[in-house]
Amino acid sequence: MISHPPLKRWICLNTTIILIICGTIIIACCMQYKSLHPWDVTPREALLIQKELARQLIFENNLSQIKTVAGADAAFKGEMAYGAVAVFSMPELDLVASACARRKISFPYIPGLLSFREGPVLLECLARLPVEPEVVMFDGQGIAHPRHCGLAAHLGLILDLPALGCAKEKFFGQAEKPGLSRGSRALLADDQGRALGLVLRTRENVKPVYVSPGFKISIEQAAEFVLACTSRYRIPEPLRQAHRLAALSASSPG
Repeated sequence: MISHPPLKRWICLNTTIILIICGTIIIACCMQYKSLHPWDVTPREALLIQKELARQLIFENNLSQIKTVAGADAAFKGEMAYGAVAVFSMPELDLVASACARRKISFPYIPGLLSFREGPVLLECLARLPVEPEVVMFDGQGIAHPRHCGLAAHLGLILDLPALGCAKEKFFGQAEKPGLSRGSRALLADDQGRALGLVLRTRENVKPVYVSPGFKISIEQAAEFVLACTSRYRIPEPLRQAHRLAALSASSPG
């Protein structure tokens, strides 16, 4: 199991967590989120939910001087889903908090409906965080999705937080190749020319990532956050660490 500070007891009271660690009481924030729909649904019901949620998405925001950004990712093993969230300070990119969770998979693997497979365990991780991040990036899609409701759009709306998707591969849309230098980008659009996101080069001469806004963030803002969180590696550090934590959790016995 992933090591954490030794907890004697924890209590969650609405929006407050009281941690008692070695006799010291620490009071921290407990994230809450909206319950917009049931998770125990059929694939057909999930499609209809996505269409309804997409109509509620907004991208206007007042983002300025962001101090924390989180990465969220999930791993799977057998019948279990393992989620992890890592919160980093901005602009220093120091790890300030993390949380993991696991639960039984309740939805089949269906491309385009992955938020129903990953969403519950990631929301559980986010609810366990001792701090509330100001922006959340997900290993997946935002509006670069057939129904404009990928993982980042879906969970961003539920969390009511700015959220973006940063995917390793293209899932939906058309784009030219960006230039080879860091920061080069090409528009990702649907077949009607509507903007969905950007193909973004985070390191020189390295394969690009696919960035799309999810909720309360613009396309350009999403790209700038990804670049700000990327240094030595192709993948933004919050997502890289969340992926590492989820993989460690999935590989741990018990």
